[in-house]
Amino acid sequence: MSRASSIKFPRVKQDFFVTLNQRVNDYFKNNNISRQANTNMIIKTIFMFALYFVPYGIILSGVVTSGWGVMALVAAMGLGVAGIGLSVMHDANHGAYSNKAWVNNLIGYSLNLIGANAFNWKVQHNVLHHTYTNVHDADEDISPRGILRMHPSSEWRPFHRFQHLYAWFFYGLMTIVWILVKDFVRIIRYQKDGLVKKQKTNALTEWTILLVSKAVFVGYIFVIPVLFTPFAWWQVLLGIMGMHYIAGFILAIIFQPAHVIDGTEYPEPDHEGVLENTWAIHQLHTTTNFAHNNRILSWYVGGLNYQVEHHLFPNICHVHYRKISKIVRETAHEFGLPYKSEPTFISALAGHTRLLKELGKRPAMAVSQHHSNDLSILTN
Repeated sequence: MSRASSIKFPRVKQDFFVTLNQRVNDYFKNNNISRQANTNMIIKTIFMFALYFVPYGIILSGVVTSGWGVMALVAAMGLGVAGIGLSVMHDANHGAYSNKAWVNNLIGYSLNLIGANAFNWKVQHNVLHHTYTNVHDADEDISPRGILRMHPSSEWRPFHRFQHLYAWFFYGLMTIVWILVKDFVRIIRYQKDGLVKKQKTNALTEWTILLVSKAVFVGYIFVIPVLFTPFAWWQVLLGIMGMHYIAGFILAIIFQPAHVIDGTEYPEPDHEGVLENTWAIHQLHTTTNFAHNNRILSWYVGGLNYQVEHHLFPNICHVHYRKISKIVRETAHEFGLPYKSEPTFISALAGHTRLLKELGKRPAMAVSQHHSNDLSILTN
């Protein structure tokens, strides 16, 4: 059973979020605009899909034959994969793209189209991460990963001392591992923990969608290029790996600084499983924005540099985050609550690096255990 099932938020009046929600609702009502996608969002959607599929079509056409040219097309596809993930499917799978459920579901399956699985993502991201942000063994984004230690309660190993150096290499493997391993591991775990049933679906349906969509992905991304281009199977495979390495690295360096950053908090529930703060205030303590003035970055990453706004209002399309950020910041300060934000993307990455280095240090408990083991060896 997942630890998340035993964790609760305090049942107290949420003055902060009631006030904030009212002010945000007033913003949309007074300006007579929808909370969902607008024309700019639709144009962005077309652009991101084109960034992925146009280079793919050019590769199949054989128009570009030079190695460097093909590598550039593969790199563009990697940018497209990340762009679809950050700016398109993310909103859709949060129900923020459209007020019509079927539109959100259809666009949300774009994640399956690029190799992953929308159902698993919704459980891991929407249910676990967005609810129990930075809570050990409940938020899968920072739960034990073996090679990386992202929570002070996670097991420490000697090689973690260097994680602030080697993490950047492993970030590029994120989507590769996700597609090949994690999707299968997660659906088994979610089925066992009862999370599949809680999403009002059944395991047979989700397994069928997962396997069929994986087969479609392998068919068009690997089999067709092997059959219809002059490239050998291993060259096609290297191209796919390169594409996903670029995408994985981009996704990781956008998502990680939002929660694993110097100054963030790792709340733990009390002995009764109750967290200290209400859900909305919990998000403020565990989430950090960055680079508010970088319009180009914000456009490409789907407004996820406004991570605070996204966590508080995941059902609002990201094209509105910049406008409502002032409301969120002022309301948080009015209630004496934190509104964490780094001025630039570089400063956010630096803060992430500092925390990785800090979490990589041997904890005091581990030191004590190490000394106890040494003493035991000497006395036996």
